[in-house]
Amino acid sequence: MEGSNDSSPNHFILVGFSDNPRLERILFVALLIAYLLTLVGNTTIVLVSRRDPHLHTPMYFFLTHLSFLDLSFTTSSIPQLLYNLNGHDKTISYTGCAIQLFLFLGLGGVECLLLAIMAYDRFVAVCRPLRYTVTMNPRLCQGLVSVAWGCGVANSLAMSPVTLRLPRCGHHKVEHFLCEMPALIQMACANTVAIEVTVFVLAVGIVLSPLVFILVTYGYIMRAVLQIKSASGRQKAFNTCGSHLTVVSLFYGNIIYMYMQPGTSSSRDQGKFLTLFYNMVTPLLNPLIYTLRNKEVKGALRRLLLGTAR
Repeated sequence: MEGSNDSSPNHFILVGFSDNPRLERILFVALLIAYLLTLVGNTTIVLVSRRDPHLHTPMYFFLTHLSFLDLSFTTSSIPQLLYNLNGHDKTISYTGCAIQLFLFLGLGGVECLLLAIMAYDRFVAVCRPLRYTVTMNPRLCQGLVSVAWGCGVANSLAMSPVTLRLPRCGHHKVEHFLCEMPALIQMACANTVAIEVTVFVLAVGIVLSPLVFILVTYGYIMRAVLQIKSASGRQKAFNTCGSHLTVVSLFYGNIIYMYMQPGTSSSRDQGKFLTLFYNMVTPLLNPLIYTLRNKEVKGALRRLLLGTAR
């Protein structure tokens, strides 16, 4: 296998954290607990938002999609990582690697765009409150989410086949714990400047552009909030937007560092832990951020647990 010129082996070896067995044992326990909490937290958000009539609003419609994305995002890689951490077998099939890459790219792109859509929802709620119901109607909300999913899938369809078809001269060791695009590009035994430039250009469209939109939107929101004379009104507006801003900071801080750099300047271990952070820690924290800072969600949880409709 090592001596072949086959660029599409029937399996890959995910090196992950195998150079540190003690760290593997610690990570297995920590990630298993975190993954279970992520499943419970995000599933709870989805169920509460769907079942409680008080939360049948655009904001919670988008939050439901965000929680579903987080569930899918972590499930695309964490079970495989737990399997590899728990034994000597570090392999993943070629098909499994392709699916993992496709989901990772697609879901990540959808989340970038969804966070921008949620910023627009907050903008309308704060800056155009009297027209909120008319503007953020169900048809527009469905359309915006459909566009986000379509763009994310299109991005993945464009980049996944190109990445997997790179010649690897028999190399099948992935210096990562999942089939992530930068790690697969590093394995190539050919000039990758063209694909790295393509990745950067697409990242500008699907990562940087939504972030710029979010920042500009929150500039308008901040100006509107500062014009509110009532202290309680300003506090309510800040609470409404604070959870979303926290999630944006956690998600974008890591993903930009990983994908908006031409080439691969970060160290391998640093890249692994950054990927682990936005793949596991961010989805784990999102439900906590929205429940701890949001009285409506806490009220809905209380009603769900008590079995009341009021």
